[in-house]
Amino acid sequence: MELVEADQERIAIAVAQAEQLSSAEIVCVLARSSSDYAMIPLVWAASTALVVPAPLIAFTELSAHRIYLLQIVVFAIASIILSLPALRFNLVPRRLKRARAYDMALRQFRMREVASTGGRTGVLIFVSMAERYARIVVDDAVAAVIEQSQWQLAVDELVDGMREGRIADGYVAAIKRCGDLLAAHFQLVADDKDELPNRIILL
Repeated sequence: MELVEADQERIAIAVAQAEQLSSAEIVCVLARSSSDYAMIPLVWAASTALVVPAPLIAFTELSAHRIYLLQIVVFAIASIILSLPALRFNLVPRRLKRARAYDMALRQFRMREVASTGGRTGVLIFVSMAERYARIVVDDAVAAVIEQSQWQLAVDELVDGMREGRIADGYVAAIKRCGDLLAAHFQLVADDKDELPNRIILL
């Protein structure tokens, strides 16, 4: 799903407003997918090709050379067909999807310098569309006073937004909820600086 310019601006405004309530910094990242899962079609194609010889040996008189060539053909055709994006993604185990999305969230947390704020109060709001995955990753100072379970309502709003095709609405609602939660623990200081970008990062 594409976020039009107006939606990106709405999210940036929501971040700016939430950051006016506390000393925390919020960064939003939206990824199309957390991995291309390029190896998955090859694994399935190889598994398919491995079962080819048994029935041919049992029920035909084909030579070993011909059976081997058929294996190669089956592997090549299966690899091409299963590499189609829709098929490839449906072959990925749910546990692997979640693991890749979780890893991507942690990488983005580091890459976007969310862990580099002066007060260690950075918060990453991460969504990966292909995996239908949302997570909020927080820096040390935030984690010390707000348990991970307290972010669940914000995560639920992100997931609902994805499910209903309202990703911008989901982000705006989640940002507001995060801002309110942060405001209860991190008072805004007079010289507070906007250390990280407010605009959503699209991957």
